[in-house]
Amino acid sequence: MKIVVAPDKFKGSLSGLEFCNAVEKGLLKYIPDAEIVKLPLADGGDGTVEVLKYYLEGELIFRNVNDPLGRSVKASYLYSEGKKTAYIEMAEASGISLLKGDEANPMLTSTYGTGELIKDALDKGVQHIILGIGGSATNDAGLGMARALGFVFFDQNKEQLKGLGEDLIALDSIDNSTIHPRLKEVKFEVACDVDNPLYGENGAAYIYSPQKGASPQMVLALDAGLQNFNEVVKKQFNADFQLVRGAGAAGGLGAGCILFLKARLNSGIDLIKQEARFDEQIMGSDWIITGEGKLDSQTFSGKVIRGVLDSITSQKLALFCGVVDLKKEDLEKVKIDYISQMVDYAKNLNDSIKKAGVYLQEASQEFAKTL
Repeated sequence: MKIVVAPDKFKGSLSGLEFCNAVEKGLLKYIPDAEIVKLPLADGGDGTVEVLKYYLEGELIFRNVNDPLGRSVKASYLYSEGKKTAYIEMAEASGISLLKGDEANPMLTSTYGTGELIKDALDKGVQHIILGIGGSATNDAGLGMARALGFVFFDQNKEQLKGLGEDLIALDSIDNSTIHPRLKEVKFEVACDVDNPLYGENGAAYIYSPQKGASPQMVLALDAGLQNFNEVVKKQFNADFQLVRGAGAAGGLGAGCILFLKARLNSGIDLIKQEARFDEQIMGSDWIITGEGKLDSQTFSGKVIRGVLDSITSQKLALFCGVVDLKKEDLEKVKIDYISQMVDYAKNLNDSIKKAGVYLQEASQEFAKTL
C-alpha cells in the first residue's frame, strides 16, 4: 500500500515535515509494510522556505539590505547551488512586520530591499527565481525593486524618482538601458494568490493599503498613482496591467514583476507542487493524507488542501486537522473519504495545539486500523 502524506503546517504547532513524521509513525505501527511518501507542502506564506529547503536542498543566504523605509535590515533567501534556484520572500526585506505600527505608511515605503535580494541571487548565477509576495508594507508597483535592478524612473522635469508609493503619481518615463545584465536570462515565477486588479475599487490601494497605514486621502492618492503608472506603461511598453488578474497583488508588485522581471504569476501551492514533482510522486498511491491546523471556509480556495484536491485522480483522501470549523453540508461538497480532528483526542483546544504531534500519531494509528 502506498500512502502519500502531503500536509500544510499546523500554524504555531507543527511544521509540515513534523506532521509527516508523526503520521508516518502512527501508520507504520499497524501497516509496517506500507510505502510512505512524505511531501510537505505550503502555499507561499509562512513555512514556505522550510518546505522548499526540503526539496531544493538549499542554504539560507543572509544579506544586509534596505527595509521598507530605507534602513538597514538583515534579510535572507533560500539558494540552491545544485538547482541554480533561489526562493525570495519579499516580506524578508519589504514586509509590514518590519515596521512598528506608527511607521506604516505606503506613501513612503519601497520594495528596494526586495530588489537587492534579487540582485544578490542574480550575481550568484541563479537561473530560476521564485518570488513570494505576501505580507508587503508597500504600494509602489515594484518601482523600488526595479530601481535596485538598474531601472531609472523620471518625472516630467527629468528628475529621478526614488521609487516610493508617493512617486507613482509623478512618474513620467522609465529608462531600462542600465538594467542588470542577467535579468533577461533568468526565469522568474511569482507566488501570488490574489486576483485583484491594479487600481479601482477592488485594486491594490483600496483593498490593501489601509492595512499598511494608509489614510483615506492616501488611498485616493495611491490609486491615482497606480492609474498613472499604468498609463506610462501603456505608452512606453504597450501593456495594460489593469487587464491582468493579480496585477494589484502586494501594492501593485504583481504588475511590477510582470513588467520588470518578465515574471509569470502563479498560485503559491502550484509553485510548491511543481518543485515537489507532486503529480509525479503521487502516481500509483492508494491514499493521500493532507491537513492543516484549521479547516474552514478558506481551505478550499487556493490553499494547500485545494492544491491536493486538484491533483487527485483515483486516490482516496484523508484529512487530519487540528480543528474542523465547517458545517457538515460544506464538507459533503468535497470528496473526503476520512476525516479526523485533533481536538477529539485532546483535553481542550490549547492542549490539542501544544501536543499536536502526539495526537496526530494517535489519529494516524486509528486511521491505520481501518485499513
